Amino acid sequence: MADGVGVGGGAVGAALVDGDDAGGPRDAFEQVGAVADAVLYEGYLLYPYRRSSPKNRVRWQFGVLLPRAWVERDGPVTPGISGSADSWYQQTECLVRASRADAVVRVRVRCLQMQDKQVEQADGDGRHRPVESLRTADGTVHLSFEEAVPRESELVLPLAELLRGGRTAPVDAAGGVESEPLPGGAGRTVRRRREVRAAVTVTAEPVAPELYRLRVRTENTGEAVDPRAPRHEALRQALIATHTLVGGDGVEFVSLIDPPEGLAEPARQCRNAFTFPVLGGPPAGSGSAGVMLSAPIILPDHPQVAPESPGDLHDAAEIDEILTLRTMLLTDEEKAEARATDPRAARILDRVDTMPREVFERLHGAIRSLTPVPPPADRPAWWQEGGDDGLSPATDTVSVAGVAVGGGSRVRLRPRGRGADAQDMFLDGRTARVAGVFHDVDGSVHLAVTVDDDPAAELHGWYGRFHYFRPDELEPLGHSDVLEPSGPAGSPGPRSPRSPGPADRPQERRSGGRP
Repeated sequence: MADGVGVGGGAVGAALVDGDDAGGPRDAFEQVGAVADAVLYEGYLLYPYRRSSPKNRVRWQFGVLLPRAWVERDGPVTPGISGSADSWYQQTECLVRASRADAVVRVRVRCLQMQDKQVEQADGDGRHRPVESLRTADGTVHLSFEEAVPRESELVLPLAELLRGGRTAPVDAAGGVESEPLPGGAGRTVRRRREVRAAVTVTAEPVAPELYRLRVRTENTGEAVDPRAPRHEALRQALIATHTLVGGDGVEFVSLIDPPEGLAEPARQCRNAFTFPVLGGPPAGSGSAGVMLSAPIILPDHPQVAPESPGDLHDAAEIDEILTLRTMLLTDEEKAEARATDPRAARILDRVDTMPREVFERLHGAIRSLTPVPPPADRPAWWQEGGDDGLSPATDTVSVAGVAVGGGSRVRLRPRGRGADAQDMFLDGRTARVAGVFHDVDGSVHLAVTVDDDPAAELHGWYGRFHYFRPDELEPLGHSDVLEPSGPAGSPGPRSPRSPGPADRPQERRSGGRP
């Protein structure tokens, strides 16, 4: 990383990678480096990048591992599939194939350590007093703020050892104090870090011949200074934006979102807490990859940063063009405050202020079609103007497992094969009612549905906003001959369902932003 990486867990000894020993697996980690860095700094500092902005007064929202006594002061935490809730541990379970007896697993744990940047004004008698801001003789404003230092530890572990019980190693981050004088003897900037204590445990168990379930569990092992302290105080002992990269020699990881045939059940049995593992690197088309990224935010398999994006804006769901335009419109006073707030904010402003026209034009986005448009002779009849007169989403049907399914049909949702839409997992096994059958420009068919136990289903039907699934992602449960009205009482009835668009199908949205 350009800012330098402090390597914690020095006591691990031989388990830590030292330099050039990584070879191919390290190259695999580098393939997901940009995405992993976006995860590391997700929400670190948001537009307008000023300390005074309300959104920058409540920070550190993802992958936060605090001392257990502080987290459980009011009772045990409830495990979740992503890390938007505070916890004292994070657990990744995934499936790994290994055909070699000498297979090696490499685990890299990454996080941020909070650092207090305190500006202190000189009193003239050799003493200093803390202040919120200080303007030096050169006109520069210096602000007190909470920064963060990136930390990472890497373990190299033979698979055979993991099958015999595994290994636990510390991944601590040392505390420290650093002082830097301000120009003209006006004062100094003091940066303080409190020690963060943590450990990672890696184990494995056989599932089938040459198939294993790997578990990586990272825990904050520190003692809370005060279990009743406010959150902003407890964060000084926390691992922040914690995530894990897993790779190795002679190993291959299996998708949990879209597992290969025959591995769906073992994939469902993996228990992940406060993190969401996905395949990293470029897609190989086999439902597997050489590296796994387990992040505290939900991502698809093979996440990528759009090549048009010139740099991080600390919001992984961002649209670079919009945020760049907004940043350009900040006043000189707002830009000065943002630059004084944090060095990363200053770099964002410098990048925006000096962005070449051709780079800015690329931010407008690009359309990357996964399916080539067929030549005119092969296009369906409705492609031509007036050619869709015979289609009726509300009355058309499609055969699913030998059953005609259309408007009014009840189905069970079985999402699969859509690795770019991780949100579908929340609907797996839920029952729904079909509102219409739609044909895409590439000739594929999608069924618009409303989920039965969604309290807003009636409103979704009225406004024509639905979930969309392919026929092979549905199980027929029966069919109603007439589509029940979904509008409010006395209304003209349901509106015609609209075709799926980028707002409904995350995998079809325009690129040009972060992953």
